[in-house]
Amino acid sequence: MDAIFTRTSVRSYEERPVEAEKIEKILRAAMAAPSAVNQQPWEFYVVTDKAVLQELSETSPYTAMTAKAPAALVLCSRKENIIVPELIEVDMALATENALLEIEAQGLGGVMLGVAPFADRMEKVAKAINLPEHLVPFTVVPFGYPAKKNPQQDRYDEARVHYVR
Repeated sequence: MDAIFTRTSVRSYEERPVEAEKIEKILRAAMAAPSAVNQQPWEFYVVTDKAVLQELSETSPYTAMTAKAPAALVLCSRKENIIVPELIEVDMALATENALLEIEAQGLGGVMLGVAPFADRMEKVAKAINLPEHLVPFTVVPFGYPAKKNPQQDRYDEARVHYVR
């Protein structure tokens, strides 16, 4: 639970590669996410190639930090063999959050960069990683060892809690 209460969006990273063991734990956490009717629509691209990270950094006005990250995770969904297409984005968001929590748990930092549903961003990301036609980019998560990390703000707001008894 510590990762939930310490995770923040990290946008600057040390120039230090992330160990393969940590990347695998991040992927395992993402794949452990809940999924509607267990459809598991996800596919994951781990990007460490500097040229591709640079290209991903140019996919929207908010992605510049990707160029300086040692790695990025691109979460994509399948178009085929999907049982409940209406819930793909929910499944993908849950997988993204699990990845972010494990990034935090591994002593790393990362940030979720929105790709879907913006067609222009989706096209640029697909091109950058040579995505096959049957996959759709959902989000990009650059990550690495934080160059700086701010404390998490307490967002609990009792006024937004309603009990139905």
